[in-house]
Amino acid sequence: MRIQGCQINGIINMMIVGIDEVGRGAWAGPLVVGAVLLGGASIEGLTDSKLLTKAQREVLNLEIRQKAKAVGLGWVSAKHLDVIGLSEALKLASRRALAHIRGEYTEIIIDGTIRLIDDSRVTLMKKADLLVPSVSAASIVAKVARDNYMRHVDGIFEGYKFRSHVGYGTVAHRKAIKERGVTPLHRLSFAPLAEYIAVEGDVLFSPRLDVSVPRRTTKQIGDEAETEVARFLEEKGHVILGRNWRTKFCEIDIISQKGDAVFFTEVKYRRNENQGGGLAAITLKKQQQMAFAAELYVAKHRLQTSNLCLAAADVTGRPPKVVTFLELG
Repeated sequence: MRIQGCQINGIINMMIVGIDEVGRGAWAGPLVVGAVLLGGASIEGLTDSKLLTKAQREVLNLEIRQKAKAVGLGWVSAKHLDVIGLSEALKLASRRALAHIRGEYTEIIIDGTIRLIDDSRVTLMKKADLLVPSVSAASIVAKVARDNYMRHVDGIFEGYKFRSHVGYGTVAHRKAIKERGVTPLHRLSFAPLAEYIAVEGDVLFSPRLDVSVPRRTTKQIGDEAETEVARFLEEKGHVILGRNWRTKFCEIDIISQKGDAVFFTEVKYRRNENQGGGLAAITLKKQQQMAFAAELYVAKHRLQTSNLCLAAADVTGRPPKVVTFLELG
């Protein structure tokens, strides 16, 4: 049964932050927590993300991002989850998601029975993703963000079919692990993958990982660099809105939002620091193309902001690391 009306437990619905997680039981990929403050926005069709089709989730995700007062995502990588454990990862991802909620609110409703945030305003509720619109919205934005990420890495780790099972322990996924070993995306702290852990000092590695895999393509290396920049921006408080947004003029590698500012970031990767500054390749003409694409993106997605920032990230090394992040204007 779905709760209708403007009050839940005497609290006005527009003042509720909903929190829900996605990827808790996956064998691979990040844990993602969504947080949404609807702020009085009315969105038809909100429910548990698992009950919606992919197309329905994507439509609602766009509407939530356009209409909600605030939306936040908190990410914890598989590697970090292995270090701190699932329980702490859930708490960390929840804190990261809530940190993006800038508006005023009087209650935080978390789906489930575990108190993930130490705040007197927290209410725990079973099946909140079915009953509370803001929690439903949180489950949808988290699900869409994580699924999009897993589809992206499907092109990096070929043969694992991350696009279809998004990291869960399906028959196809288990078969791929058996044949190919594990990847950096796999959660080795999970019992089904424990046999792949070997300890040498403080280093964890997979004895079954095929070391004779083909060299990575330029696209794969570029994708890894962009993923590292996205992680860097999220740590700085950005919400990732999109990646690899193409126009006839140019492609924007990463689009993110922090406060009322929307950032359009070009990622430049160098194998090592001796190859010269990657940012030198961003000419005035390139900046003009980026500016036009930024205005087109805002108009197409009906974003209510005029604070647009062009930016560039200089990335180097293996694994890639952000050397410089520069606002171009």
